[in-house]
Amino acid sequence: MPYTTVGEERVFYTYHRGSTPQAPQVILVHGSGGSHRLWGSTVRRLGPVAAYAIDLPGHGRSGGTGCRTVPDYAAFLLGFMEAIGLPRAVIGGHSLGGAIALEMALRHPQRVSGLVLVGTGARLRVLPAILEGTLSSFEQTVELICGYAYSPHTSRELVHQGQQQMLHVTPQTLHGDFAACNAFDVMDRLEEIRCPTLVVCGTDDVLTPPKYSSFLAERIEGARLEIIERAGHMVMIENPGRVAQAITEALANWQP
Repeated sequence: MPYTTVGEERVFYTYHRGSTPQAPQVILVHGSGGSHRLWGSTVRRLGPVAAYAIDLPGHGRSGGTGCRTVPDYAAFLLGFMEAIGLPRAVIGGHSLGGAIALEMALRHPQRVSGLVLVGTGARLRVLPAILEGTLSSFEQTVELICGYAYSPHTSRELVHQGQQQMLHVTPQTLHGDFAACNAFDVMDRLEEIRCPTLVVCGTDDVLTPPKYSSFLAERIEGARLEIIERAGHMVMIENPGRVAQAITEALANWQP
């Protein structure tokens, strides 16, 4: 479980080597208030796929403070790729992480060999109660977010674990993440994306509903859409096996 340095900040990431020498290289980016741990169960099931799961600045074990815009997070991710010597990669992202992946594909297409967009959208408006509450009533707002984030079919223990993890970021970092989401809008630019794309969403996602994913799949040429039953916004936590299967199947058909 190594660290690298991006700018002046120490950045934590995990690495799953993959079972074949020609395995695709994938960087997995968590969403608002998350960390690499949100991808852990999925990464362990990726088999041949080589995967980096990172902690964004101010999250998990990484130093620094979180960013307030998606372009700033994309600049960080580009710096991470340069720090580890990775010229191109499939960029996978959940929610805010999906916005960062889209931004990378639009700003640095030569560095992106494919996209995996999980529980995200081309525009990510945030409820005022969440955006404002992150600073005024942090614990209650985290409880509200997690109440929305999981399917009714998901165990309360898993929801509680997610809530406890989100409480580990600072209110300022969580607010910055949601502010970045709220300002994000690339709805009129999706046709510019030319790389292979997988779009994944849970049927019970109320934060980024399946219609968001359908819009992505319709506007990005050749995109493949996977809708996973009985899962909510945290689909890669709620059904990691199915998400990993979707990723490995999609990447097996993409050119390296």
